[in-house]
Amino acid sequence: MATQNHSPDGGTIEKKLERIEAQNNAIIHALQKKNKKHIFMGLEDENEERGNWSGRFDFFLSCLGYAVGLGNVWRFPYLCYKNGGGAFFIPYVIFLVFVGMPIFMLELSLGQFSSSGPLTCWKYAPLFQGVGVGMVVVSALVAIYYNMIIGWALYYLFASFTSELPWESCDLKWATPMCLDFIEKVANASYCQGLHINFTAGTCLNRTTGALSKIFDLALAKDHGIERKLPSEEYFEREATGSAHSGGLDDLGPMRWQMVLCYLLAFILVCLALSKSIKSSGKVVYFTATFPYVVLIILFVRGLMLDGYKEGIEFYITPKVEKLSDSVIWKDAAVQIFFSLSASWGGLIALSSYNRFHNDCLRDAVAVSLGNCITSVFAGFVIFSYLGNLSYELGVPIEDVAKSGPSLAFVVYPYAVTLLPAAPFWAIIFFLMLITLGVDSEFVLVETCVTALMDRFPKLREFKLLTVMALCTVFFLLGLTLTTDGGIYMLEVMDTYSGGWNILFIAICECISLCYVYGIRRFLVDIETMLGYKVCGFCPFVACKYWWALNWCIITPVLVAATMVFSWVKYADLEGEKYPEWSDALGWLMTLTVIVSIIGGAILAICTGEGSFRDKLRQATTPTVEWGPALVKHRQLVAKYVPGFVVDPWGTGQGTVKPQDIILQEQFSADNMYLPAYVEEVKM
Repeated sequence: MATQNHSPDGGTIEKKLERIEAQNNAIIHALQKKNKKHIFMGLEDENEERGNWSGRFDFFLSCLGYAVGLGNVWRFPYLCYKNGGGAFFIPYVIFLVFVGMPIFMLELSLGQFSSSGPLTCWKYAPLFQGVGVGMVVVSALVAIYYNMIIGWALYYLFASFTSELPWESCDLKWATPMCLDFIEKVANASYCQGLHINFTAGTCLNRTTGALSKIFDLALAKDHGIERKLPSEEYFEREATGSAHSGGLDDLGPMRWQMVLCYLLAFILVCLALSKSIKSSGKVVYFTATFPYVVLIILFVRGLMLDGYKEGIEFYITPKVEKLSDSVIWKDAAVQIFFSLSASWGGLIALSSYNRFHNDCLRDAVAVSLGNCITSVFAGFVIFSYLGNLSYELGVPIEDVAKSGPSLAFVVYPYAVTLLPAAPFWAIIFFLMLITLGVDSEFVLVETCVTALMDRFPKLREFKLLTVMALCTVFFLLGLTLTTDGGIYMLEVMDTYSGGWNILFIAICECISLCYVYGIRRFLVDIETMLGYKVCGFCPFVACKYWWALNWCIITPVLVAATMVFSWVKYADLEGEKYPEWSDALGWLMTLTVIVSIIGGAILAICTGEGSFRDKLRQATTPTVEWGPALVKHRQLVAKYVPGFVVDPWGTGQGTVKPQDIILQEQFSADNMYLPAYVEEVKM
């Protein structure tokens, strides 16, 4: 018969545990009554100074919304078409597994462990502090031009509230003679009676004026530089953005007041969403991150009902395996991973810095990365179902209507919408989707810059709204050139150079600093301290940590370096008469700003050290006394495996653990993965 364990002061251990459990339940009940909300859905801030996400899904949806953006809708489908359809999935998945997911996991772990944004999380190796500055510069540049695209979507949204879409037909107010409605497509030259027939160009001309009247061979006409323009293309170039009225980047022209107002409105939306830091933006993403999926599903169902959808989808998914031997497809896949996941931009570090210390960031990294990939593939099905219909209606090959960037979002699709019943309704739905896809990414871009400023100057946390407003005002003023007639050319320069190969350089610096300077073994122990023995609820961390280490140390930096070198070899200047010679110089200035920030930060870290050069270098590559978790109770965990680790470098006197800290930690971990630590703290 088993004997019962007794404690020295009398009473069984079982009875003591029962009393402890009763006390815990009483305190939990008191906390719930005080907060008037469930402890899982509305946890108190663990870090009262910086704040935390108010719910476990706030962070996940914010990451998903940040990763899933406009690039999933207009860039990924185009790259699939350009690089052999379904064949593009192979290099895309490879780079997702070996580059995208490892960088995603690395940044989430770094931000969560240090509770610091991209500007201040480099205390583990001050030599790389300039990398954080580079991240903030990239986020700032992208935030400036990205919000202009949202401004375009707002303009189109307002223009859609009408009984007939303005780009549904050619309007003499803004259309040119090459507009689709003004030039008839006929089956053959026999339909050109009374007109001058040009068999070489496949066109029919007015005998009196010489004006183009009909086209009977689209291929011949295209070979001679004669192409009809969609009404939506004319509307976008001549009425909405005014790009047709500009001679190029050296002839920006006047600002368009409609675009100025839409650009301003886009920044006002950002200010409202970030007015109460992550508490407000974390709730906004419940709508902005999920609404695009609802719209994509609705549009996909509608697209399957259109003529020609099968041809569009077949064109999208049919693999051309021979393309895999072309190095361009591998470079495009690598760049798209960084562009799509927004890795190495600093946003992921900023978002995860507001996590609770024991959040399962590995689960979030895998789920968001896969969700982003699936969204891109699904968006391709949606887009190409409509491109197939557009090809059917216009009688032209799909490759002639499949375009990238603004041409797909603001030219091809708006025209496809006009072919649907109740066109204004579908236009409103589509542009609402574009706005929601864009704003949650914009939220994080601005939040990254705000978080960096507040971490560098903590007193600004008391004036969060004013800080956001001031930063948005600066961005708005810097981006006013984008609202001019030639603003689209400035946007193209910023899009090409602000987030180009400098992002790849940042990723390499991240891997080197953590793996070879800070030490991969210690970083893995740091992660295990946060996550516990199990991740994703069932998988032992030891079963996968060496996989992450292999990627961070070897595979990821090698693949990224190879991609960066290839991008240099295949480098080409901006083409076209719209871009003068100094356009590339302006773009390289944006790129070099990031590189100079990284190098300058390293020089500063060495110069500010003490002693000989060797001593200065050692100080620049050694964690500072403040490196580690932000809270003393979590630093105590690190002190167990790092000899000499300073638990309370700020002298806060918070060395004791509060009862509610124990309870919140235990309650937050449903599978009791932290039960040993909990029992140890109770005994203390």
